[in-house]
Amino acid sequence: MSRRVRPRSTLAENLNIARHVVPWRLLLLIPLLLVVAVPAWLFGTNTGRNVLPNLSHLFYDLSNPTPVLSPTPLPPMTQILPMAGAISYTVQAGDSCDGILIVQMRMTTAGEVFSDANPKTVQSLNKAMGQDCHTLQPGHDLTLMPQYPLTALGGIIEQVNALSPGKPIPTPVIPVQREEVNGVDCSNGCLLTVKVANDTRIKLSIETEIPVPTGGWIWTQALFPRKAIKDFGGYPYADPSANLNGASLAACRVQINDKIDEYGPPCTTVQPNSIRADGGTWLYGVTGPGALDHWKYDLGLPAGERILAWLNFDQKGNLVYKRGNPLYRYDSTQRLYIKR
Repeated sequence: MSRRVRPRSTLAENLNIARHVVPWRLLLLIPLLLVVAVPAWLFGTNTGRNVLPNLSHLFYDLSNPTPVLSPTPLPPMTQILPMAGAISYTVQAGDSCDGILIVQMRMTTAGEVFSDANPKTVQSLNKAMGQDCHTLQPGHDLTLMPQYPLTALGGIIEQVNALSPGKPIPTPVIPVQREEVNGVDCSNGCLLTVKVANDTRIKLSIETEIPVPTGGWIWTQALFPRKAIKDFGGYPYADPSANLNGASLAACRVQINDKIDEYGPPCTTVQPNSIRADGGTWLYGVTGPGALDHWKYDLGLPAGERILAWLNFDQKGNLVYKRGNPLYRYDSTQRLYIKR
């Protein structure tokens, strides 16, 4: 039996077969579907990625409304301000001016600050004490002032002036979103105008890494203004008749709103002072929640009292009040600080 060989179909035959199997209208429809379907698919995908999550967040926010945050209230502002003043002491047998200052005022540097080698300093001490140190007699009454005293204040920041430009910030290689700094950069120093009472404003020089906002609250410990004595730059005493209004103070411990500056300049760096040599410092303050109570010295006194307290300089570099330290309250009748 002879074998039959079927010849292969030509291209024209294959096209003719396909034309009869697939309708020509479908061939025209396929490109049209591609032109419409591909953009529609891309648009739907992009819309789904953006709209659906936004709708989900919208329904979530509607079911869980965000509470409206009220601004943090400012602390109460004290209307009684710290006041410079002296304590009274009666000369005992064998006393000398240096000895009295060392024992009663814990001023270990008394012999260096007030020296016969500089008569101007001794004359200033005689005037402050109300007696001539060279002719002291038992029974003489002296007024003793605290040396290089600090004070503690709280108030509203009304103006911030940077003393020099802040640290430059390198330009990022790629664009990034940066948070706006809420305050002035005072890392190189600022001069603040601070309202510490209704009619009292002070000038406060500070140096801090914390941004300082206008309208914020500041707690500070600062060097109480000292009396200016010609040719005696290291004069250690404040002027009892001076008014804090308009006074310039150098801050050494700062808290801005709820942020404490743990790395700011310590009080030992505010010059002149004798904190390290004396093992502590005197502080003028006023008790109460808007003033001294903020520092939690646990003085056990009612609010609204002007006080003079001795703070110890501890091993950690902090100034702390210890039970048994000298503590005086101001007596407006005697115009002196008297022992508690």
